[in-house]
Amino acid sequence: MIDALLAPLIRLADAFAWPWWLLALPLPLLARWLLPPARGTAAALQVPYGDRLQRVAAAGRRGGLGGRAGVLVWLGWVLLCVAAARPQQLGEPVQPPQVARDLMLALDLSASMREPDMDLGGRTVDRLTAAKAVLADFLDRRYGDRVGLIVFGRRAYALTPLTLDLDSVREQLNDSVIGLAGQETAIGDAIALAVKRLQSRPAEQRVLVLLTDGVNTAGLLEPAKAAQIARAEGVRIHTIAFGSEGSMSFFGLPMPMPGAGDEIDEPGLRAIAKATGGRFFRARDTSQLVDIYAEIDRIEPIAQPGKALRPRIERYYWPLSAALACALLAFAWPRRRLA
Repeated sequence: MIDALLAPLIRLADAFAWPWWLLALPLPLLARWLLPPARGTAAALQVPYGDRLQRVAAAGRRGGLGGRAGVLVWLGWVLLCVAAARPQQLGEPVQPPQVARDLMLALDLSASMREPDMDLGGRTVDRLTAAKAVLADFLDRRYGDRVGLIVFGRRAYALTPLTLDLDSVREQLNDSVIGLAGQETAIGDAIALAVKRLQSRPAEQRVLVLLTDGVNTAGLLEPAKAAQIARAEGVRIHTIAFGSEGSMSFFGLPMPMPGAGDEIDEPGLRAIAKATGGRFFRARDTSQLVDIYAEIDRIEPIAQPGKALRPRIERYYWPLSAALACALLAFAWPRRRLA
């Protein structure tokens, strides 16, 4: 019974943005009832045609607010209150498409990332500085994505969980320095920590992007074993081997040094990616690293249906226009009759 009585009120609230303005409808009647009537005054001047003037004045009052003109005034007031309540109409449901990603980033902070063999904007920088610049640009394009950050050296640490607050991820990335997690490289532990952090996400959204310039030299878990665990948990790992081949200057010309890039475990990183359904990338300079993260951006979209919305279409201008029309007719009606 109560629900049946409340249903019209709920529909009324849905039809108007400000339904409380409808409470102003009886205000003119209340003012007429509550305000004291105007008291007449004695005539200061007696004229022989006073009765005739009173009849003309009474006719003018009847033509001013009485009859059809009065109805127009009241109708205009009702329409004005309805317009003030902002009537709205619900449009057709719209479900905008939404593309989002859940990415866990793992960054190597071992001592070898201090190697100054990268070019960034025409100047030579170390590997970590170049990686930070590329990752910062990568984060700038992650609007709507959840991103987490893991750093690893001798141990692995989760600096930020998966979050939409990319400013926090960017701040933690900027504050990361070489040696923060130790001087060695624990690739297996970094993978295991990422798997733990991604377990709460849907299986198709468990993705890890791991960047390193070395081989596994520390940690409790071997990378191959960690890759098996990741595959069992449905975590897809994209590995990036970052670092130049090594070179030396000979009369101003860079000369490659054979065997200088052997410190990077390319076969091991390739095996990790293959075992988990990810991809292996090799970045020898900053531009290649930029292209790699752009490729990851293309291959890891997750299409998700957005929240269904019904847009509210404003209709206040209909009663407002009608109220203005009634007001004009009410003012014009007596003049048309007297003409």
